[in-house]
Amino acid sequence: MRGMLRISALAAVSALVLHPVARAGDQTLRMGVGAQVTSVNPHFHNISPNTAFAAMVFDNLVEMDAQLRPQPSLALSWRPVGEDVWEIKLRPGVTFSNGSPFTADDVAFTFSRIPAVPNSPGSFATYIPWMRSVEVVDPLTLRLHTDGPFPLVPPNIGLVPILDRETHEGVATADFNTGKAAIGTGPFRVTSIRLGDRIELQRNDGYWGQRPVWDRVDYRMITNDAARTAALLARDVDIIDQVPTGDIAKLRRDPRLRITEADSLRLMFLVLDQARSVSPFVTGPDGQPLNSNPLQDARVRRALAMAVDRPAIVSRVMEGAATATAQFMPPSSYGYAPDLPVKLADPEGARRLLTEAGFPQGFRLVLHGSNDRYMNDARIVQAIGQMWSRIGVRTSVEVAPYASFITRATRQEYSAYMASWGSPTGEPLTGMRSTVATFDQARRTGAVNRARYSNPALDQMLATAARELDDGKREAVLQGAARLMVQDTSIIPLHVQKNTWASRRGLTHEPRVDERSRAQDVWPSTEAD
Repeated sequence: MRGMLRISALAAVSALVLHPVARAGDQTLRMGVGAQVTSVNPHFHNISPNTAFAAMVFDNLVEMDAQLRPQPSLALSWRPVGEDVWEIKLRPGVTFSNGSPFTADDVAFTFSRIPAVPNSPGSFATYIPWMRSVEVVDPLTLRLHTDGPFPLVPPNIGLVPILDRETHEGVATADFNTGKAAIGTGPFRVTSIRLGDRIELQRNDGYWGQRPVWDRVDYRMITNDAARTAALLARDVDIIDQVPTGDIAKLRRDPRLRITEADSLRLMFLVLDQARSVSPFVTGPDGQPLNSNPLQDARVRRALAMAVDRPAIVSRVMEGAATATAQFMPPSSYGYAPDLPVKLADPEGARRLLTEAGFPQGFRLVLHGSNDRYMNDARIVQAIGQMWSRIGVRTSVEVAPYASFITRATRQEYSAYMASWGSPTGEPLTGMRSTVATFDQARRTGAVNRARYSNPALDQMLATAARELDDGKREAVLQGAARLMVQDTSIIPLHVQKNTWASRRGLTHEPRVDERSRAQDVWPSTEAD
């Protein structure tokens, strides 16, 4: 994916790719997805299941295609008209599904709303820290004033769903989750919501773009791996995502089915509490309270990183459906530093570092994680717990459904846990600023930096990268940031997932790097079912 950020300001005039489809009466697509949609409010919680669902109901100014290249959507074109100003030309004749016209004022409202969403566990403000103000020039033209030069405007505005001021001003998240406020300009509209179970959609006949092939979509949340595969085999659903790693080979051999795959930018990593002098789930080797937090010591963090056998996790737990990485980005991607390879686990070296840090007998730790959000998430944390225990950090593991897990993680209740970032902009700057930059609500950095790691030198590197217009120079700065993150063990990267879908034969599916499962990416094929 190297070079994906080399975006001409005028390249946005190219057309979206349209898929040829054949319609034959009423058609319903039944989808079985492996993660919960936690909210229909498109600005409430910035996680992949929510953004995937939102993309069927709401549009962004810029559409990120399957390879994360910016394409026109509600914006027809975008271009810099000064060092710190971007001009956006909007698509005329667009209406929301309730008939309200789309204008530049709706965009201004949307950007002002994002930082003000109450109780957001993962704010979309991470995509607009560079935005100083929005100027409405006329109903179809606006100018985005940036805080200095910022070359990544197109991919960042491509991740913000646009709402209608008239419809959504003052509307609470609860009104979205009942469907009352689930009104967008996208290809489908919501007809029924049962969070935790399914959401039903109907084609938006007023959609400005290509008419969707599906009259209806039955979007089912099936978080149990065995149940999701069984639903596909029983033809209760037409397509599933997050195909269980143990089922991939079997489903690939089934002549009734089709497998589609894409290498992703979804990084799995470990978060270590660096905010508190005493951490709640860390005790001495015999369970006694500690008067200090060993996770604040970089040597301890490095020891924990050295104990992790990444290749073993990829081969034994992920069954090959992942790529090990010791840094924020995977090999061959923009921002990857070739001089930071994955090293073999070094338990002896890890024990020496623990002794040097004053913990020759180790300590006790609870590692938390989810058990229904990511591929093999519970099995991964169990494996890491065993690896840490071998170096004297006696680790017990506690996993929970993602909805309850992330609530506690957001409240910073954990000492150590497994998290993830999907790099939906196709580059590392946005993710780094969200996960490891110093938490600062005013500057909109560190939105999900729940460990409260802070390094002014890293912050300065990220600020420099954000203003560098030359792709090569910006990548060099980001590679330097990657080296500093590894040196400091700000987080412990594990691997990037491979995205895998399985569908019944007779359907064509376009797999996406950002792992989103959307009805508009599936259409009937001419192949016999």
